Amino acid sequence: MSKGTLKQILLLTDGHSNQGEDPVAIAALAREQGITVNVIGVVDGDHLNEKGIEEIESIAMSGGGVSQVVYAKQLAQTVQMVTRKAMTQTIHGVVNKELTQILGQNHEIEDLSPAKRGQVMEVVDELGETMNLDVLILVDTSASMRNKLPMVQEALTDLSISLTSRMGANRFALYSFPGKKKDIDKLLDWTPQLNSLTGIFQKLSSGGITPTGPALQVAIEKFQKSGARRRLMAGDEEQLFEESGM
Repeated sequence: MSKGTLKQILLLTDGHSNQGEDPVAIAALAREQGITVNVIGVVDGDHLNEKGIEEIESIAMSGGGVSQVVYAKQLAQTVQMVTRKAMTQTIHGVVNKELTQILGQNHEIEDLSPAKRGQVMEVVDELGETMNLDVLILVDTSASMRNKLPMVQEALTDLSISLTSRMGANRFALYSFPGKKKDIDKLLDWTPQLNSLTGIFQKLSSGGITPTGPALQVAIEKFQKSGARRRLMAGDEEQLFEESGM
């Protein structure tokens, strides 16, 4: 498991979706494919309406992730916390599943003795530091998000810096929605660092619609393509070893 990759979609939005497929259903599809969906609702002066908060919580719950509603000025700290919390939650779930197979259906981490539980949590913490992490960030750039985008940029740069101490490899991809001609636009392809973000959000034009469901659908496809490319590269390496007699 230590060689595995934790896959996350981090959705940053300030309102409920108003176009396309149901994002809650798409988040469930992501979860089935081993991708956790985390959602941060960004507030700046105005409060998110009840429907928006309900959708944020439902998307994260359906996607097996973490949700948080936060004021824009607290965004940097929240993005880091949600990413870390989701990593631990995902690993915790996998470890619990392993324990169930070993100890039987009705046993979880909480059922172990304090000493054993401490050992298991040490494993969870270690995996959180050593497993590879892929985070695809989806930023809502609908009209109401325009004033919050500089703080989004700052928060994502801080996230990249905060995770550099991990032993596992970090990769980030950044997409915005709605796109100019498609559901989402690629702002940054997979990269280990987000410091190339400088000024990227200033070039974006904000739209009025919020196609969250279609954006999540495309994000899942990006993970699938990335995984296929990674497997192809691994296959090429194996072939190279075979040809060289190694």
